[in-house]
Amino acid sequence: MDKPPLTLFLAAPRGFCAGVDRAIKIVEMALEKWGAPVYVRHEIVHNKFVVDGLRAKGAVFVETLSECPEDRPVIFSAHGVAKSVPAEAERRNMIYVDATCPLVSKVHIEARRHAENGLQMIMIGHAGHPETIGTMGQLPDGEVLLVETVEDVADVEVRDPARLAFVTQTTLSIDDTADIVAALKARFPAIVGPHKEDICYATTNRQEAVKAIAPRCEAMLVVGAPNSSNSRRLVEVGAKAGCPYVQLVQRAADIDWRALEGIASLGITAGASAPEELIDEVVDACRARFALTVEMVETTVERVEFKTPRILRTPA
Repeated sequence: MDKPPLTLFLAAPRGFCAGVDRAIKIVEMALEKWGAPVYVRHEIVHNKFVVDGLRAKGAVFVETLSECPEDRPVIFSAHGVAKSVPAEAERRNMIYVDATCPLVSKVHIEARRHAENGLQMIMIGHAGHPETIGTMGQLPDGEVLLVETVEDVADVEVRDPARLAFVTQTTLSIDDTADIVAALKARFPAIVGPHKEDICYATTNRQEAVKAIAPRCEAMLVVGAPNSSNSRRLVEVGAKAGCPYVQLVQRAADIDWRALEGIASLGITAGASAPEELIDEVVDACRARFALTVEMVETTVERVEFKTPRILRTPA
């Protein structure tokens, strides 16, 4: 039986960003330098396939520093940690490597700088997300107030409306954040924002690529983990940009093929922590069911690279 024709629009950029690439490299280099086991506090990045691969090489993933022995190195995840975590590692004389994405570290520095200038912080982010916990943990309790929605802005209680600053989680939707920023500026005209957009270049680029393909697609697959904030934002952006059906899948096995019956055009993208081999797996699964015509839609070329920490580039 002939396979039905399908035009597949492949978004670019997609998948791994420089921060994720660096974080994975840090775990691999730590294993090479110190041997297994190397402990990692929280998933290094939000992708089961990546985490399982590193676990097979000797990485041990834990949620708290108390689960780590003092005589083995520990790595902090790309999402960043509260100031108390490295302080505790130093108190215990542990070797630790900070894999926090440099763009998240930039937000941490902004928050501390504003606090030194006597400003109370408002953070736009998702409650409970590791990045939000890490950023809020740069300052004492009560110094960072969290808002998740435009509605939250009306209810937030501040110490002094004239002495405020805001930062944002790096993996949010640009459009949603713009609405919240506008609400903050309307309520607190003196509020100080970042010199440069906190939302990371990779989040922005992946969302723009999705906006470019969404109007041309009857359906879209976003390859990414359900606990990946930037992947979930791609689903929302795709739907808002005009794609009638957007599905988040971790791997090809998760695709709901019944929902794709009868379509003639499909978009594929991936969150910043999804490796290219999982995207290839999804494309191959489509090729097995459809007569594919693949069209790459590239909105920008990324050339960003981040250095690994010096401790990993010196002999043990």
